[in-house]
Amino acid sequence: MSVSNEPNPQAVSAPVIGLTTYLEQAQTGVWDVKAAFLPKVYFDAVNRAGGIAVLLPPQPVDAVVAGRILDGLDGLIITGGKDVDPARYGQEAHPATDEPRKDRDAWEDALLTAAIERELPFLGICRGAQMLNVALGGTLHQHLPEVVGSTRYSAGGGVFNDNDVQVDEHSRVAGLIGGVVTAKSYHHQSIDRVAEGLVVSARSHDGTIQAVELPSVPFGVAVQWHPEQDYDDIRLFEGLVVAARTYRGSHRPDGVA
Repeated sequence: MSVSNEPNPQAVSAPVIGLTTYLEQAQTGVWDVKAAFLPKVYFDAVNRAGGIAVLLPPQPVDAVVAGRILDGLDGLIITGGKDVDPARYGQEAHPATDEPRKDRDAWEDALLTAAIERELPFLGICRGAQMLNVALGGTLHQHLPEVVGSTRYSAGGGVFNDNDVQVDEHSRVAGLIGGVVTAKSYHHQSIDRVAEGLVVSARSHDGTIQAVELPSVPFGVAVQWHPEQDYDDIRLFEGLVVAARTYRGSHRPDGVA
C-alpha cells in the first residue's frame, strides 16, 4: 500500500487545542502511580469539532512557562475537576469542599492569565468557569445545595443531571447554542460574586450562574455544565475551533487559517 506524501489540507488547517488535565493516582497493569488523566469525551469533542487535542497536565509553572505552552496552541480548554482552593478567593474551606489541588490551580491560573493577555481563544468547562472567575478576582458558592435547597446539580455517583438553562439572547453563548439548552450538570459549587470584566450570559431558573464570557477578548467563554457529555451537541467546541482557526491564521508564521 502506498502512502501519500501530500499534506492533508484539513490537518494542515486544524487548530491545536490544549486541554488541562487531572493529576491523579491511577492504576494500570502492575502500576499504581500519579498520572495525567482526562476522560476521552473531552478530546473526542475537540476532534469532532475539527481541532487537534493536546493534553496539558499540571506541572511547575510561571509566566514564561505558560507563554511557551501557549506558543504551541491555537486555543485552550480549562476542563472540569476538583474544587478550586477557597484560599484563592479569601475564604476558609467548607466541609464539603475538596482537598485543594494547588498545583492544578496555579497551572490553570497561569494559562488563563497568559491566554487572556495574548487573546488566545479559550473555553472553560465546569471547574473551568469557576477557575476563570477566581483568576479574575471573583468568588464561589462553596456548597450550592445550601444556596438552592437541593442537589439538582450534584446527584453524585457519576450521574449527570439535566437542568434547563436560559441564555441571554445578546450573548456570544446564545450565538453558539441558542436561547435555551438542557445542560448536563455535575457540580456542587458555582460562581457567586462575578469578577470584574466578566459578563453573565446564562442562568438556570433558580438564579445559578451557568455561563460567563469575557467581552474584552475575541473568544472567552465558560460554562458551568458539561457540554462534552452531550455527544449530539458539540456547538461550543465548534465555536472554539472556529475562533482558534482565526487566531492561527493571524498569529502563526505559516499564516494557515
